[in-house]
Amino acid sequence: MRFNLRILGPAATALLLAASVAQAAPVVRGPEHGTLIIAGGGALGPEIVGRFITLAGGPSAEIVVIPTAGGAAKYGPDCDCLNIFRKLGATHLTVLHTTDRKEADSEAFVAPLKRAKAVWFVGGRQWHLVDSYLGTRTEAEIKNLLARGGVAGGTSAGASIQASYMVRGAKSGNDVMIAPGYEQGFGLITGAAVDQHVTARHREGDLDLVVAKHPDVLGIGIDQSTAIEVKRDDFKVLGVGHVFIHDGTEQPNGGHYYLLGAGDGFDLRTLTGTAKR
Repeated sequence: MRFNLRILGPAATALLLAASVAQAAPVVRGPEHGTLIIAGGGALGPEIVGRFITLAGGPSAEIVVIPTAGGAAKYGPDCDCLNIFRKLGATHLTVLHTTDRKEADSEAFVAPLKRAKAVWFVGGRQWHLVDSYLGTRTEAEIKNLLARGGVAGGTSAGASIQASYMVRGAKSGNDVMIAPGYEQGFGLITGAAVDQHVTARHREGDLDLVVAKHPDVLGIGIDQSTAIEVKRDDFKVLGVGHVFIHDGTEQPNGGHYYLLGAGDGFDLRTLTGTAKR
């Protein structure tokens, strides 16, 4: 069973939503420099992966791929996770993986990130990324990469980890939205929680619970084959699906979200959608 507002019942839900109204609106920001590509899982087209490669500097740019969320003990240079980049001509690809936090905190391990123009987080379970990298030198070098004007991207679990509030972090299963001890992501986009696989897995209303409990957080749900390209003050929608904006306000659909489609933008300063561009 999915963990959503309906489980709480109407009285508890009303109290949570009323409390959210009394709070100030979320303050949401992308990275000061650089760009994020945050994808909702599934098959990603060239309008997403190709855009990531372009932002990295083209097919010859150095790209680090982190497959740790997949949960395997080891990943080598023949990792299938590289195929989506190779198909579009990328040639300088490095797999970076460890389950040892001491190694993740070492200079030798982060050396590829210091050279890279881009880093990509593969899907799986986001708690693996937390256990391996949160608070380590690896996380710091990912942020340094962005500060140099680079690009960080990821899909599915690799999308949720990029937000300051991380959803579906429970080791017991990805149907749990709020997992104590696993609510902190890397904070590449702050003031937000990012969900994925929305329509495919019937998660349309799941972020309502998070926003109701944490009114300082904007919920951003992303369909499969869809992504957002995030700058400091705004993002635009890439791909073929929808992006679900959960801001705690009642909507005609009966939930607390509204939709953006391909080409639509969103202003992070005003928390409003903008015309297709």
